Amino acid sequence: MEQSINKDLKKRPICLTIGGSDSCGGAGIQADLRVFEALAVQGCSAITALTAQNHQSIYRIEAVSLAQLDAELQAIFDVYDVAAVKTGMLLDAEHIAVISACLDLNHHNKTLIIDPVLSSSSGKELLNSGAIETLKHTLIKHATLLTPNLDEAAIFLGQDVDDAVEDAAALSMQLNCAVLLKGGHGKNDICTDVLCEKGGEVAIFSHPKQTWSSEQSHGTGCRLASAITANLSKGASLHDACESSISYLQR
Repeated sequence: MEQSINKDLKKRPICLTIGGSDSCGGAGIQADLRVFEALAVQGCSAITALTAQNHQSIYRIEAVSLAQLDAELQAIFDVYDVAAVKTGMLLDAEHIAVISACLDLNHHNKTLIIDPVLSSSSGKELLNSGAIETLKHTLIKHATLLTPNLDEAAIFLGQDVDDAVEDAAALSMQLNCAVLLKGGHGKNDICTDVLCEKGGEVAIFSHPKQTWSSEQSHGTGCRLASAITANLSKGASLHDACESSISYLQR
């Protein structure tokens, strides 16, 4: 039995999540690893920051040293053939620079999902404003997909999202990467997520907005991005990976 389990694990694609640790387990690294396991990929992690939080508020954030983050990343890439990388909370320009240098060396032109975690649902800043330009000119340049919510997209665009389809296309063109614009923060009863691929192809995924408590909605962006990462690592197209991941999250 143990031999069979080990053989199964060796067949699984390896996905790496880079982001913050969530002490209540609802978001961040912990949520990503649970999704990876549920979708039958092997999960690895590198932590940018430790947080003391629950689904209502963040009490404290402590940055992981740059040397520690670099060592965590190298420990993974020295041994594993990583199929896909997902990033979440990146904290600041210095941490982004360490991650970017490592991925340029070890993961060039491979699957990279950027979940641009700019603030928590409780309003705590998780990426300082000066680091957004660094993110644009480093990791996003190599991204397979960017997964902003409406508030995050507005910051990148410099204006509120008025038309989801047009603004997803504008953001994709501006950043030169595919964009999944998430509609969960919208005010309508129907949640509409818009995928705009680099070639300009647009797909719209709509579903009734569920009445989720703050505890249930905590970390939904992390879980969606990690599900897309897992599905891409198993060979799904970008469209199919997004579609099946959205369905997974709704279930």
